[in-house]
Amino acid sequence: MKIELNSLKPIYIQIAEGIEDDILNGILAEEEQAYSQYQIARLFNVNPATAAKGINLLVAEGILYKKRGLSMHVSIGAKEMIQEKKKKVFFSSLLRDLFLEAKKLNITKDEIKKMIDELGKEEQE
Repeated sequence: MKIELNSLKPIYIQIAEGIEDDILNGILAEEEQAYSQYQIARLFNVNPATAAKGINLLVAEGILYKKRGLSMHVSIGAKEMIQEKKKKVFFSSLLRDLFLEAKKLNITKDEIKKMIDELGKEEQE
């Protein structure tokens, strides 16, 4: 997880996204204990309430849950939930921006497809 204190993005959102990335990357597994607000606060030198706010975003989405008497844990299906959420952002935001920029540059859909295919081939090598 990485936090940029000088970023325009609020720290609590960066914390939530960092935990999501760790789940997607297999660093945190389903049913495994997640980071505590105090661990995050110490690690990044932020207020524990800020860390808790980031964690609570994920609890509200069902990605994390509190085990009674213990701590926060990764929910079953958390990885899939995060993937679906990020796909929606990808399709609604990133692709829209890509097509708007391509239109400005007079790049056709076929040219974009060709670029994507070429990038895909490079990734497989």
